Amino acid sequence: MKHNRKTAGFTLIELMIVVAIIAIIASVAIPRLMAARLSANESAAISTLRSLSSAQAQLQSSSAIDSDADGGGEYGYFGELAGTDPVRVFNPALPGAQIGVVNQDELNPAVLSTAFGNVIPEANGDGVVTRSGYVFKLFLPGPTGAGGATPGIPEAGGGGAGGALPNPNNGEVLWCCYAWPVQASQTGNRTFFINQESDLLQFQNRPIAGQAPYDGIAAVANIPIFDAAYSANTALDMGETLGINGVVTNDGFLWTPVQ
Repeated sequence: MKHNRKTAGFTLIELMIVVAIIAIIASVAIPRLMAARLSANESAAISTLRSLSSAQAQLQSSSAIDSDADGGGEYGYFGELAGTDPVRVFNPALPGAQIGVVNQDELNPAVLSTAFGNVIPEANGDGVVTRSGYVFKLFLPGPTGAGGATPGIPEAGGGGAGGALPNPNNGEVLWCCYAWPVQASQTGNRTFFINQESDLLQFQNRPIAGQAPYDGIAAVANIPIFDAAYSANTALDMGETLGINGVVTNDGFLWTPVQ
């Protein structure tokens, strides 16, 4: 008696053909997925900066921070805006500004999501927030110096105001924030900037001679300083005009408005 035996499974050639097809599909799909991810992260960064601008305007108009008691509202840091750190308050005993009391002087209700209160230190020890593949660093103004320049004071590494408090008068009219990729070309390409006028700028974050692109929080050289996007006419000045329309900036990059 004869029995017919059918061999189960695939031949080596069939398996090789399947693997080749999968490799071809992956070579087409993966770059597109990466591009979509980068685009989504950049769009989220732009949206976050616009939300920050709205939150700052709301905070300033409410005078929730008025550290010199002159009736003029001041802008805040991420921890203050998110209600996770006490805001700066007026101290009549000094007199002057001071950091408020924990569990007493936090903003309630907050004007930003509490997620923005998760402030971590970067390589300089300054506070930053990371979201959707981007790093966000916020600056408030210090006192204007004898030469007319106004420095920027970053958020403390643990959130909120630190040892050097922003100037109350300048803090009523100035702030700025930068957003750059957590990992350049992997989580985002462009770097962004916004200020109190809602001027939203960008550049392609490509290196130039003597200047590396902005990238993560581990190296000081890859982190923008407060006047990076401002005109190079006056260095270290938050009161200077922005470096757009081909104007040379302090970091040397070409910044353009986000359309």
